[in-house]
Amino acid sequence: MSYPEIRPRRLRRTPAIRRLVSETRVDPAELVVPMFVKEGLTEPRAIGSLPGVLQHSRDSLRKAAVEAVQAGVGGIMLFGVPEQRDPTGSGGIDPDGILNVAIRDVVAEVGDATVVMSDLCLDEFTSHGHCGLLTPDGEVDNDATLGAYAEMAVAQAAAGVGMVGPSGMMDGQVGVVRRALDDAGYQHVSVLAYAVKYASAFYGPFREAVESALEGDRRTYQQDPANLRESLREVALDVAEGADLVMVKPALPYLDVVSAVRAAVDVPVAAYQVSGEYAMVEAAAANGWIDRERVMLETLTSIKRAGAQVILTYWAVEAAGLLRERY
Repeated sequence: MSYPEIRPRRLRRTPAIRRLVSETRVDPAELVVPMFVKEGLTEPRAIGSLPGVLQHSRDSLRKAAVEAVQAGVGGIMLFGVPEQRDPTGSGGIDPDGILNVAIRDVVAEVGDATVVMSDLCLDEFTSHGHCGLLTPDGEVDNDATLGAYAEMAVAQAAAGVGMVGPSGMMDGQVGVVRRALDDAGYQHVSVLAYAVKYASAFYGPFREAVESALEGDRRTYQQDPANLRESLREVALDVAEGADLVMVKPALPYLDVVSAVRAAVDVPVAAYQVSGEYAMVEAAAANGWIDRERVMLETLTSIKRAGAQVILTYWAVEAAGLLRERY
């Protein structure tokens, strides 16, 4: 049978019918909001290239965490912005460093009402801006960096974090972090592996948010945007090393990768809708070129449809409210 007996438009006729037969739904509990906390701030500070996103003070971070919980988001990913940096990124390991302090603050404020996560990387804390320790000739030293990641993981776990996100793309990072946590008695802390992280041009606004000191690029450790099979290899290695979840970053330019990863593994798959993706939509909306809310939800739906169960997005709190209205 075909037209006129078959009419697919019948299932699009009203909002109620469209809701009834919707194949892909984003739940607020699947969204994670990244938050930045800046050491020494007494009031939150706007980030110019990320409209609506703030560098928080400790006090405003607590309030934002409560608002996120009230919105129903599934997690909060914390990034620290220190006042001082050094070549080894020691502020990321220091129990009194801004990120570890922020973890304690948020956990004290919201407890287990959401998943408190933390970025596990040195780039926010190093004076050179790279994700690892450097050799005397300026190369990123993979194996020396792993030791720092192990210490950082234990420091974050001691602060009360529920999930760590090793994001530096060092070979072996997941296994080292998992063993360090287990050996220190933190077997309950989960590992969200940044298993697929491309050397992308979409990270620009994030660099402003964390006041990155990076000169040059990260192409010797982040992945070539042209490669897909390499991503599946990275994912397989991270799962074998003990990753509880794996993530693809960025999201929208790599939906094919999200889909391929989802087909390849049986652990939850996350995707990070990064700062450049967010900023482009905000800029186009500010110029009146697109319907901001519709585009926001369309992008999130596309990421979920591609196979991501967890989505990190700067729209998480706002989108959660819109999704409740929609469904």
